[in-house]
Amino acid sequence: MTQGRNSGRGRLVAEKRYAGSAAGKPKTPRKTSAKSARKTGSWLFGRRKPRPPRRRGPLDWILWPFAVLLRVVWAISWRMGVIAGLFLAGAVAYFSSQLPEYQALLDGRNQGSVTLLDRDGKTFAWRGDQFGGVVTTATVSPYLKNAIVATEDKRFYRHFGISPRGIASAVRINMSEGRGPLSGHGGSTITQQTAKLMCLGVEYDPKVWKTEGDYEADCRQSSLWRKAKEAIFAMAMEAKYSKDEILSIYMNRAYMGGGAYGAEAAAQRYFGKSANQVDAAEAAMLAGLLTAPSTLAPTSNIDRSRNRAATVLRLMEEQGFISEAERAAATNAPAELSAAAAARAGGYFADWIMDTVPGFLGDQTTEDVVIRTTLDQRLQQAAEDAVTYIFENKIREGSKAQAAVVVMSADGAVRAMVGGRTVRASGVFNRATQAKRQTGSSFKPFVYATALELGYSPYDRVLDAEYCLNIPGSGPWCPKNYTNKFYGEVTLAQALRDSLNIPAVKISEAVGRDNVRHVAGEFGIESNLADGPALALGASESTLLEMTGAYAGILNGGSSVTPYGVDALTIVGDSEPLMGASGGLGERVIRPEAAQELIWMMEKVIASGTGTRAQIPGWQAAGKSGTTSAAKDAWFIGFTADYVAGVWMGYDDNTPLTGVTGGGLPAEIWHETMVRVHQGLTPQPLPMREPEPIAVPEVQYQPQRQQGGGGQGGGGFGQELERALNGVLRDIFGN
Repeated sequence: MTQGRNSGRGRLVAEKRYAGSAAGKPKTPRKTSAKSARKTGSWLFGRRKPRPPRRRGPLDWILWPFAVLLRVVWAISWRMGVIAGLFLAGAVAYFSSQLPEYQALLDGRNQGSVTLLDRDGKTFAWRGDQFGGVVTTATVSPYLKNAIVATEDKRFYRHFGISPRGIASAVRINMSEGRGPLSGHGGSTITQQTAKLMCLGVEYDPKVWKTEGDYEADCRQSSLWRKAKEAIFAMAMEAKYSKDEILSIYMNRAYMGGGAYGAEAAAQRYFGKSANQVDAAEAAMLAGLLTAPSTLAPTSNIDRSRNRAATVLRLMEEQGFISEAERAAATNAPAELSAAAAARAGGYFADWIMDTVPGFLGDQTTEDVVIRTTLDQRLQQAAEDAVTYIFENKIREGSKAQAAVVVMSADGAVRAMVGGRTVRASGVFNRATQAKRQTGSSFKPFVYATALELGYSPYDRVLDAEYCLNIPGSGPWCPKNYTNKFYGEVTLAQALRDSLNIPAVKISEAVGRDNVRHVAGEFGIESNLADGPALALGASESTLLEMTGAYAGILNGGSSVTPYGVDALTIVGDSEPLMGASGGLGERVIRPEAAQELIWMMEKVIASGTGTRAQIPGWQAAGKSGTTSAAKDAWFIGFTADYVAGVWMGYDDNTPLTGVTGGGLPAEIWHETMVRVHQGLTPQPLPMREPEPIAVPEVQYQPQRQQGGGGQGGGGFGQELERALNGVLRDIFGN
């Protein structure tokens, strides 16, 4: 029975005991489902081998929550890292695809440049954004290339656009100095700095930014988002361009002070040579500018610039770019500025030129412009030295008095200009062109020019005696001489020589004030001229440039003159000038004979009159002094056969000068200027003509001290003679 029950089931034997039997063969493993895989393994690395269970101790139970949290954080972090990496790679690829060929990025200026040449074609000043031309790492001086790398980014050829080590160091320094992590040191690589110079690929749009200054400020802002975008852009540049191409872009776009953009412009600006010719000392000075171009510019402070250059040379030696001997030699023989750079920015004359040309060809130009000017640098130095000499030797210490000087040729070509006692200032108030001041007796030559043109002779006589005019609405007006004396009958020549006021007013009234205003205006005095009789005494205001130009008209024979400083203006690349001379000779104002007689009269002013301090040994000179009421302004303007010069002195706030008249310090400045101007020149006679003498009985008249009150005119024989002469002149010439 038992056998019967078991006959159909086989033997109850364990399978492993019969290794050779079919029953002992291992079973085929079942396929693991996705669900079970998630329980036992990783979807990225496959199935994880199960760990044998172990007993947990008390410490394990304490640390277990932290371990779980760490696993969660790690799982999230590395997945986010992968996603961020993919995003970064995509962003780098996108920006890289948008970048143009590197040649298109070499000139990054928003404005053009203006180069100012003197009359001999030598550069003396720059304006605007100067770009000297393209340089590359292959064409630039090796010293300059190595100096930039040593100073700005010594790991430039080893990083991928950003330097985590440099950024960490910069953050540490900023924090230690009490600033924010992004304030101060930036840890930027040359690639990142180039990205900033390119404004991260964003071009200027006037619809978005009101000015280019706002645009640049927006480009330079520091924020975490901006830094992140800058890093991506830098890596995109590394992907697009080679290291040398990035360095070439940087060397061409970087601002290096003095209006110079790029290494070539800076080398020309400061040393008068190409960037491929600079030596170690010059290269170190140029590379040192990149940290603070305006502050470290050698034209601002040469000593500060040299100290920075010494630091750059030390860095170059430490990094193996130069030897110790080369560093010592360059440090002991620091870079010297070229003559043009030493002249700084061209001073008042360059400022005046920029004011006279149209804005779209001047300070707002988008083209590169070359302006050939009338400046004579020898004469400019003469005027500067004269002003400096007088203020150092003749003006009391602490005085705030100012002076201005203009030197020009007879045709109105301005050869030198000083607009203040700080002779080389630029971008400041120019007293030679912008200050309108009362002219005083320096206006009198135009009164006598009118008389001579109407037929008066320098030998005609006028009575210098008490004289009053009734001014409607103001009452009687009685002019007085500077000496408070009367001199009786005097010739016109004597009246001008001694700068007598009463004869000047009488002549002005005799020939007509309107005629005097017309002649003065035709000679180039464009300012509003006084309507009353004080017109003859220089009650009107004018600029030194206008007055000097008007005197030039007398010298050249009586033709009007427009002072000018531009000879030709050319757009770089064009063969023909866009503009020619901006001034010169104009229409005739008075007859040549009248002009020659007036010059003869004015020569007596310097030879024996109020302007004797202006005498130039060996030269004939003519001129006129001028002092306004209360001595608020003092003038001296005059000329030789070759040059016209004008000098003004006064205070900007109209404080009266103490003990100064036009025949005093202004005449001395004029003398010092003209002696230097005429150095080495052969003396030439003035184009003057002595008039034919007039037979008039001599009348003895003793000078008398002026008295107040009185009626119009004086009394006695002199008055009768004056009336007779005036009647004859009116019959002949009319009035």
